[in-house]
Amino acid sequence: MPGGCHNANMLILASASPRRRELLAQAGFAFQVHPAHIPEDPRPGEEPVAYVTRLAREKAEVTFARLNAGNDPGEDIIVLGADTTVTLDNQILGKPEDAADAARMLRMLSGRSHRVITGVAVVTAKSTEVAAEVTAVRFLTLSDAEIEAYVATGEPMDKAGAYGIQGRAARWIPRIEGCYFNVVGLPLALVASLLEGCQGAI
Repeated sequence: MPGGCHNANMLILASASPRRRELLAQAGFAFQVHPAHIPEDPRPGEEPVAYVTRLAREKAEVTFARLNAGNDPGEDIIVLGADTTVTLDNQILGKPEDAADAARMLRMLSGRSHRVITGVAVVTAKSTEVAAEVTAVRFLTLSDAEIEAYVATGEPMDKAGAYGIQGRAARWIPRIEGCYFNVVGLPLALVASLLEGCQGAI
């Protein structure tokens, strides 16, 4: 990151996701959680990579501005924003609206490969860095009974694409190509790369 960081830097995660919080802690980062609440609807014709990187940047920028309201330069805050989506045939599959929507998404993913894309943004007083990670995920063919039973657990309801690779859906995923942590919700190697200019401080 241009300009570097000094020792007072505090990393802020602009996400309410417990999975992102767990992954960031697993990777050894010290941080505080300050979720950003912004509209997450795709714009008309918006490509999936553009969509997730825009949301990641907006989350980080909104949180950075809120935490620095009334403070002067705010150079001691590094805000990390992220957003994950699932895409199939370039169609964005966000979080399901209800059980029927979750079942619809799972039927679409059944027996096919799809992409999971996470946009990541790091905002400081000096710069904004944005990047995206893409992982290909293969699904086995699911029966209607398997889909119905999975939806009934409630696990799909807060997850893009209506499944969690770290949960019960693991049994249907024979292989992935790319970063596993990206599918969970936070590509740790990419995040570490974006933060490396500040790593000594956090």
